[in-house]
Amino acid sequence: MTDTRRTFNKATFLAATTLMFSMAGASALAATADDLGKDAEQALQTLYKTRPVAETMSKSAKAILVFPKIVKAGLVFGGSYGEGVLLKGSQVAEYYNSVSASWGWQAGAESYAYVVFLMSDKAVSYLAESKGWEFGVGPSLVVVNEGVAKNLSTSTLKGDAYAFISDQQGLMASLSVEGTKISRIKR
Repeated sequence: MTDTRRTFNKATFLAATTLMFSMAGASALAATADDLGKDAEQALQTLYKTRPVAETMSKSAKAILVFPKIVKAGLVFGGSYGEGVLLKGSQVAEYYNSVSASWGWQAGAESYAYVVFLMSDKAVSYLAESKGWEFGVGPSLVVVNEGVAKNLSTSTLKGDAYAFISDQQGLMASLSVEGTKISRIKR
């Protein structure tokens, strides 16, 4: 990779990160551990009401990552940020953040929740041992939409992790290349 390209990539990431933090506002960054736990439980219950297959999956999941509020914004360069919890059983085991940077055709801002059901010991171990899980690297991840949800049952669950996106608010028009990274944080 040339120095010019590296410089461009760093500038792109910096611009996206700056935009994301300015749009996210202080409230998204100031959540306490108790707030995160309560918000995660509420997001999970909302998901279970709207997507019953998620509650069925929770019974066999090894752990569940819950990000109750991700804020995403962009205008050519963009990014997203949110904090969440890792549940083992009904207990909060760890705290995580979810960060992404993107570039491409995009405009707007939105917020949403997402929940990742870790179905295998491999997925839980990878999350615990890695310095951050980049979606697309490591355990397989299936994003569950309405079509996928209709065909899921306990006998068809073969993936390491399943993600549900819910509670979308705002308007974001995008066609972009992006990666999400989940990293452990201290609370």
